[in-house]
Amino acid sequence: MTTVHPVPVQQVAPPPAAPPPVRVNPGAVLGVIAAGALGALGLWWAGTPSVTGFGGWLTDAGRITGLLAGYGFVVLVALMARIPPLERGIGADKLARWHAMGGRYVVSLIVAHGLLITWGYAVSAHTGVLDQSATLLLTYPDVLAATVAGLLLVGVGISSARAARRRLRYETWYFLHFYTYLAMALAFSHQFATGAQFMDDRTARTAWSTLYVLAGAAILWYRFVTPVRQAFRHRLRVESVSPEAAGVVSVVVTGRHLDELRAEAGQFFRWRFLTRDLWWVSAPYSLSAPASGSRLRITVKALGDHSAALAALKPGTRVVTEGPYGAMTPSARRERKVLLVAGGSGITPIRALFQALPAAPGDLTLVYRARREADVVFREELEQLAADRGARLWILTGTRAEHGGDPLTLLRRHIPDIARHDVYVCGPPGMADAVHAELRAARVPRRQIHHESFEF
Repeated sequence: MTTVHPVPVQQVAPPPAAPPPVRVNPGAVLGVIAAGALGALGLWWAGTPSVTGFGGWLTDAGRITGLLAGYGFVVLVALMARIPPLERGIGADKLARWHAMGGRYVVSLIVAHGLLITWGYAVSAHTGVLDQSATLLLTYPDVLAATVAGLLLVGVGISSARAARRRLRYETWYFLHFYTYLAMALAFSHQFATGAQFMDDRTARTAWSTLYVLAGAAILWYRFVTPVRQAFRHRLRVESVSPEAAGVVSVVVTGRHLDELRAEAGQFFRWRFLTRDLWWVSAPYSLSAPASGSRLRITVKALGDHSAALAALKPGTRVVTEGPYGAMTPSARRERKVLLVAGGSGITPIRALFQALPAAPGDLTLVYRARREADVVFREELEQLAADRGARLWILTGTRAEHGGDPLTLLRRHIPDIARHDVYVCGPPGMADAVHAELRAARVPRRQIHHESFEF
């Protein structure tokens, strides 16, 4: 069924503007990454006076792929270091896509590096590839450790493939990725021990070491030190846990100086609840209401072990957070009018945006798709916000057959000027893809479509 609520006209003053957080431009970041790759190729060029023979060409192709793999590995780690300007300017889901795409390239480069170097050495030494492999592993310094590192990365890459992810629990996938740090440590020393570009060039060693040190420092600071600092500074605890719908609960967390976090509607934190069963997992959940000076609220649907366990949290439970993260915020907006589209549990960040986005009466619309009436979350809150803000609210329930097709086709039918809206979308991948296609067919520019996926 479709529920359409009237639009009372009532002007609401926008919240006071806060100083904008530091953000980076995605294009600038890609430019820096490309420049670094050219710099890695420059190391090979500067350290290679000449290449002779088939074996030499194979060996130098192996050195090039090795340099690019070593550089790419640092880039992958930096992208997932949760550096705030990257998270705010690019967005968690885009960073994850870059990381996934880059990971496929890096794993391919690592495999190519090992094969080309081994083949090239074998041709130059007039030996078989298997004999040369044994020689490299058993007699060359740190090659065995680097081989183990490469195998670890291949394993992590396989676990990140879409087919494998669907069969893994979030907790398993999360901890498997910690092996990338071990691989980084194992692979580093062999680059200086056997890398022709580094053995006799102190400047190259210094530059390469600096690259790895900076990436390691970013990981240490943002993923380990910062959460501990925030824990002592903000002293977060669970204040209450309340049911919202079947299998859905809201958790209110209270603390001190929360305004210093500068959290925006549409963003998420990584939450670590310090109970016996949950302390070891840091899971991402979006804010379901704008942050206040002393409270944060998340709303979670039981989709896995961690999310299901939140219903049993006790008031007073200590909480450690990382964040805020994400770029699907009010500051991404370009147009006066705004359309919010939510599906299923994607209503969580959309609910916060529905309250926080500055808008005149009639300029804000929310379309919320749920499978059944029982699955609708925040109905009373949404209706009250719509009335208070003079916003339009459509809550759509039921199957496609009941609606005579996809009910989201109302976007173009009921919002004729949709191309002059900023559109925020959050929901299951299939729904989000369908909405994106619908928006592009309606000629909504890509820069006005804001979407983040919180799948692991």
